[in-house]
Amino acid sequence: MKRTNSRTRLTTARSTLAVLMLCAAGGLLSGCGSNGDTPTTTSPTTPTNPPPVTSECVASPLGDRALYLRGGFNSWGVIEDHKFTYSCNHYELVTEINGSNDFKVADESWSSDADFGGAKPSSGIAADLTLGGGNINYNFSGQQRFVLDFTKSKTSPTLTITDCPAAPFGATALYIRGGMNSWTATGEYQLKYSCDAYYANVAVTGTNEFKIADAGWTAATSYGKPAAASTGLVAAETAYTLAADSDTGGAGNLSFAFTGEHTVKVAFNGAGVGSLTIGPKTFVDHGAAAVTDPVALSVSFDSRDASYKAPFGAVTSGTAVKLGFTAKPGVTAANLVIEKRAMEGNYDKLSYTEVTRVPLTKATEGDLERWAGSYTYPEIGVFGYYFEVTVGDKVFLYGNNKNPVYWTAEKGSNGIGLIVNKPSDAKSIRRYRQTVYKPDFAVPDWAQDAIYYYIFPERFRNGDKTNDPNPKSDKYLNTAVEFHSNWLDKPYLPGSGDGSDATYNNDFFGGDLAGIIEKLDYIASLGANTLYINPVFAAGSNHKYDTADYKNIDPHFGTNSDFVKLTSEAAKRGLRVILDTSLNHSGSDSIYFDKFSRYPTLGAFEGGSINSSSPYASWYSFSTADPAKPYDGWGGSLDMPNLNKNSLSFRDYAYGASDSVAKLWMDRGIAGWRMDVAPWVPDDFWREWRIAVKGKDANALTVAETWFDASKFFLGDEFDTTMNYIFRDAILAYANGGNAKDVYENIELMRENYPQQVFFALMNLVSSHDVARALDQFGYTSSTQSAASIGAAKQKLRLATFVQMAYPGSPSIYYGDEVGVTGGADPYNRATYPWADVGGTPDTTLLADFKSLTKMRQDNAVLRRGSFGAPLLIDSNVIVHGRSLGSTFAVVATNNSTSSKEVTVPLPAGVTATRFRNALDGSTVSVAAGSLKLTIPATYGVVLVSQ
Repeated sequence: MKRTNSRTRLTTARSTLAVLMLCAAGGLLSGCGSNGDTPTTTSPTTPTNPPPVTSECVASPLGDRALYLRGGFNSWGVIEDHKFTYSCNHYELVTEINGSNDFKVADESWSSDADFGGAKPSSGIAADLTLGGGNINYNFSGQQRFVLDFTKSKTSPTLTITDCPAAPFGATALYIRGGMNSWTATGEYQLKYSCDAYYANVAVTGTNEFKIADAGWTAATSYGKPAAASTGLVAAETAYTLAADSDTGGAGNLSFAFTGEHTVKVAFNGAGVGSLTIGPKTFVDHGAAAVTDPVALSVSFDSRDASYKAPFGAVTSGTAVKLGFTAKPGVTAANLVIEKRAMEGNYDKLSYTEVTRVPLTKATEGDLERWAGSYTYPEIGVFGYYFEVTVGDKVFLYGNNKNPVYWTAEKGSNGIGLIVNKPSDAKSIRRYRQTVYKPDFAVPDWAQDAIYYYIFPERFRNGDKTNDPNPKSDKYLNTAVEFHSNWLDKPYLPGSGDGSDATYNNDFFGGDLAGIIEKLDYIASLGANTLYINPVFAAGSNHKYDTADYKNIDPHFGTNSDFVKLTSEAAKRGLRVILDTSLNHSGSDSIYFDKFSRYPTLGAFEGGSINSSSPYASWYSFSTADPAKPYDGWGGSLDMPNLNKNSLSFRDYAYGASDSVAKLWMDRGIAGWRMDVAPWVPDDFWREWRIAVKGKDANALTVAETWFDASKFFLGDEFDTTMNYIFRDAILAYANGGNAKDVYENIELMRENYPQQVFFALMNLVSSHDVARALDQFGYTSSTQSAASIGAAKQKLRLATFVQMAYPGSPSIYYGDEVGVTGGADPYNRATYPWADVGGTPDTTLLADFKSLTKMRQDNAVLRRGSFGAPLLIDSNVIVHGRSLGSTFAVVATNNSTSSKEVTVPLPAGVTATRFRNALDGSTVSVAAGSLKLTIPATYGVVLVSQ
């Protein structure tokens, strides 16, 4: 992924990850930052039927007893969907009922002081009820709000029934998306439509920027600060008028100083104008009632415990999976519900369809009962499952927990789950996830041994000054480029006062292929054996994701022959080369599009006009509806027009033909591909592309750029692995002192959800060209800060790198991290490598530590290929794993505390070694009483290998 070319607002092409990345890049987009200090306000939207208002809140007249709507619509029974909730001074219920029905309001036991009836009410008018009154008749018509008000009398309350208007956007859900949840659409921040407005109860502290949007950032349903408003700051308990992204000028970020629990309300008037109000928590969420039934609370299940689920983790199609739970006696029926997940794009469309319900059978186990069954998955896919548990006449669901997963919309990390009342909305169900993949799914064996050296080529090394960009003759988007004569300059950021022009991505330092070739010995000496190189094809920008010609090297990087030399020389040193490109979009200044008429070919948008006679016309989609936007671009940027991935001509060019892009560069020596923004390319495209790549070389590695739980790509028909941003965020949080138990759930999720061959080949990174470098995240943000703070940040980097080298997966070293290069969001994360021969000051002590860690991994196959299960020990600071390979057993222990830790770890049964060797310093430790006593250094780790 890359920075867009200007501060243009993302529009209908906007997508979840685009917004995440662009907003994370220091407010790149106009919609990513707030400004001004005076909110724009309007009068609050009047609810259809506001709850009664009194001078103060009072205790419930019935104490802890619950009231229910009981009538013909529920066989006069008691169900959670018809349970009132007491709030401040009244009982309230919003539910859906249809048709003419008799009913009453009563508690569970029809108590004499809680059995209310009366005359037929009229819609929207308060009707008097009386104790022991007769049945109430009402003609219901969909969703209604019921307000039962006891403020005038404890024995004669009033009941108001109001017909609720339909939700303004139908089934489309709205979310609060901002800094508090990494700008994702998560269930915790989903706004629930309740009669007159959308509501959400949130628990947030501190000032956060955010917007109101659907899951796909659709322009018409993405709301924020109006362009004309002086500020996006929302005042407490004051309605703020919203603008949509589709409005003129778009919508900027909102902000609010959260102080704990709040209710967020978004209402729309008759003209469709939205308003936002944030105040104290007042919304009654009827789906949030706590489970109190002791039998339901006794239900126990753990997806990582073989006594509850076997086999563990992802399985091949045709595998029977046994599942069950235990509970106290009292469960009257139980079903295992299996659903299949339909997921498209970057979680833009996420839904489940029920496949089957498996009735579970009961067996007695001591004081408990075990309910068990099995299901054989007949096809590949990502499935969901949960248990439906009946206790008497109440139905509960046991499903996934609420643990957040980095970058992932769905909550729940698997493992131990939660019992909840059966929700009325299936979207509220948190399902366990089950990956089912092809039996013949194979990942290249070499991938689990790989250590990547990750290069942004324009900033690594200038090895040939004769091909440097020239501001007098070279252009980007038809404007002159900028060139840094000083290799150690900071990259330019337009508008920052650094003297640069107003164009993004047009400043160059002269890095090239010759520079990479020159430093291959250095890369090999670091311990890396695989090069991952950002795009090198001809393109105008410094990032090269705006491809101008997929089949030729950018002239400022060298020639096609230079690239062949690079792969050849790399192979001599045991280095494979993985190339990066985007088949989702090209550049507007390309031989295919030719917006500026710079090429002899006839482009699809030649000279700024749609050209249907171009051989590339079918590669793009055009529209004449909006002259200012005749086509869609990646992230809304017209500088990178989206490719039509359904074009047969483009598919042939990309991977079908013998000289296609995919095959041509494999002929030129690459060992695989990393594919940019993979979720925005159709799945059937990737399936065909995989067949072409693997048909050319079955040992070629295919890497997707994803940020979330990428299980859908690991079914054996699309990709081998992914850039592991979940790992990155988890390890950065841990190294920064985060609670080990909390952050480690993300690692466990991947261990369970991903096929083992994928888990052992994940591209485990801590820095990249799309995010701030690790050292920046660890607190090294300025060269002028204290030596102690810089030293502390570097020690955290050592810990993060230790984890990379000791865990399964393929560690990735982003160029310069190994010598102390820091930098915040783009463009500063793309700074040059500080070579000493051009005046730089690389941290050679840190470099030596990196080399020691890579050697530790290379020298001990158990760290690359050894088994990896649940931790042997984990607390808030320490994580200890056992890893085995053949007769070798290793103990991997890390500590994120600023003090050393001593722990005693019992060794698993079957481990017979009596002495262990420290893989870094060679010292030995003896086993005592079947346990190892470890001293784990502060902010670091230790690996002990059996002798």
